[in-house]
Amino acid sequence: MNPITIEPIAFVRNSRREPVDDHWGEVSSEIELADHIPEASLDGIDSFSHAEIVYYFHISEKTVWAGEHPRENPAWPKLGIFAQRKKDRPNHIGTAFVNLLRREGRKLVVANLDAIDGTPVIDIKPVMAEYLPKGRVEQPPWATELMAEYW
Repeated sequence: MNPITIEPIAFVRNSRREPVDDHWGEVSSEIELADHIPEASLDGIDSFSHAEIVYYFHISEKTVWAGEHPRENPAWPKLGIFAQRKKDRPNHIGTAFVNLLRREGRKLVVANLDAIDGTPVIDIKPVMAEYLPKGRVEQPPWATELMAEYW
């Protein structure tokens, strides 16, 4: 298979320098378009309350496939990478639904983005209710415990 080449369209700017797992709700972020992306590409985004941000875990250097506990906590089951949202993924791609607070020219100011300063952004999409999951979202108890202090 041929490799895929993806060029960042924006970069995250915030006070978070390390990928610490909790308290992301305290972080306000700006998503600043890369120089080659026209400002007009953001026209209309501010009529939405939320955006989906697709980004690259640029400082993650390893890939975990299976056999690790989430956050290395032995109280939680060993899982495959596709049963968790760990940064050490095969392609190091993350996603987040963010609150879109405002647009400032070439920047979006957002809340609830779990990406550190300098993170390359691959895509920005408006959140439309029709794309959200249908039916009840279910997860195991360990996932609820893991997320207790995340935001």
